[in-house]
Amino acid sequence: MQLYQLQAKQYVKTDMATAWSFLSSPKNLQKITPAEMGFQILAGAERDMFPGQIIHYTVSPFKGFTTKWVTEITHVEKGSYFVDEQRYGPYALWHHKHFIKEVPGGVEMEDVIDYKIPLGILGQIAHPLLVKPQLQKIFAHREKALAALFGNLDVPTTLSIKKI
Repeated sequence: MQLYQLQAKQYVKTDMATAWSFLSSPKNLQKITPAEMGFQILAGAERDMFPGQIIHYTVSPFKGFTTKWVTEITHVEKGSYFVDEQRYGPYALWHHKHFIKEVPGGVEMEDVIDYKIPLGILGQIAHPLLVKPQLQKIFAHREKALAALFGNLDVPTTLSIKKI
């Protein structure tokens, strides 16, 4: 089974406290997810983020396919980073690290996601045709949504997806 890694960086015009408050609230994930994905939180987002928090969602990553997704917040360093891991959902593995740090004029937001696609060779075939383009679309939408909320710094956003 092939392991992939997505790395994304975006630079926004806000302060660390505002960035952390927004990014660490599971309720805000719907605001930066494409509407056509039908993303809905079912349970677990009632409290501020904490290690061990379990969050239940439904999402439609592809037209005609809706799935439940359960993630656990495994690590939280307030104001710096947090990690969510899939416990149940569409991936064979999903480990998502969210980092924020102060930069001149704003905040750098970095995502590092290590993931595996299920279904063996079928999953490997689906990755470049379906999964990778969908992840690129999600992060392009997220970039626009965050820029609309906070404004972008004059630093290029980066996104790469590679086999590791």
